[in-house]
Amino acid sequence: MSTRINLGKALPNLYQAVAGLDKSAASALADAGVESGFSHLIALRVSQINQCAYCVRMHTRDALAAGETTDRIAVLPAWRESGYFSDKERAALEMVEAVTFISDVQFADKAYEKVAVHLSSSEIAAIAWKVIVVNAWNRIAISSRYEVGP
Repeated sequence: MSTRINLGKALPNLYQAVAGLDKSAASALADAGVESGFSHLIALRVSQINQCAYCVRMHTRDALAAGETTDRIAVLPAWRESGYFSDKERAALEMVEAVTFISDVQFADKAYEKVAVHLSSSEIAAIAWKVIVVNAWNRIAISSRYEVGP
């Protein structure tokens, strides 16, 4: 792999701005009542979709540290086919994918209405912001080619 510019080191003020946004998004999730462990699964699912190895490893470790089970982490990419997630969590994961894949499918009204049945407006807003921030982090890590080794 070629060496790349580390975007955080090249422009630390912008990196800190994203970090501040991330902190605000985490606070919004907590204020909306989203459990800490599940908030890490939200970040993990975004990172899985974006194939960000650095973030997948980090969010997996964070989810485990927050009390998530290895079973829930293992089936996360196949959450639709598992019985490990509540209706509310399934709605959140539906939203995670809709926002992350926004360039492919937008966030269709039908999908939004399905999500809104199970999530409050504060949960929808907090989850959307977390997904937006994690997508930004994934792009920073992938563009900078953050190293991931054993």
